[in-house]
Amino acid sequence: MTNLILFGPPGSGKGTQAQSLVDKYKLLHISTGDLFRYELGNDTDLGKLAKSYMNKGQLVPDEVTVKMLRRKVESEPDVDGYIFDGFPRTIAQAEALDDLLEDLNTEISALVALEVQEQEIIDRLLLRGQSSGRADDQNEAVIKERIEVYRNATKPVYEYYDANDRAYTVDGMGSVDEIFQRLCIVIDSL
Repeated sequence: MTNLILFGPPGSGKGTQAQSLVDKYKLLHISTGDLFRYELGNDTDLGKLAKSYMNKGQLVPDEVTVKMLRRKVESEPDVDGYIFDGFPRTIAQAEALDDLLEDLNTEISALVALEVQEQEIIDRLLLRGQSSGRADDQNEAVIKERIEVYRNATKPVYEYYDANDRAYTVDGMGSVDEIFQRLCIVIDSL
């Protein structure tokens, strides 16, 4: 089973590349953003619990997010692995993900980080903002802040997996196909 964490700042191409990886390797793409939208939109027990925190302006506790992940993983037992996108973002979340996968007799195969120059990220997000309508993709100052938050908050997660020789960096510059080929080289080497 191949279980990947696709890592990178906003606008690095994670979503685009995840779809191609899903098709090639028969993996299930699990985006925490999608999970939250599903749970909230369907008014599930976990969605209601998450909403209770969000309505108070609080972060949803990791344990709630992990329960959402567990539900999703257990609902799709016949895949060849998973691509986690947007999770983990902290060491505590990485440890919780490792525990979840251990319960399922598997583990993270690799964390693969897409490395993209800052100006390219800004340009990509501003372009995306023209069609997405997302306010956070339309303001360069906000984009720079998001990039900085990513760097500061998630660097320890990369180091956590790198300590066990499971972290890889892939050049995220170039065409979608070029980047995909670089990702495949890493994944095929696992």
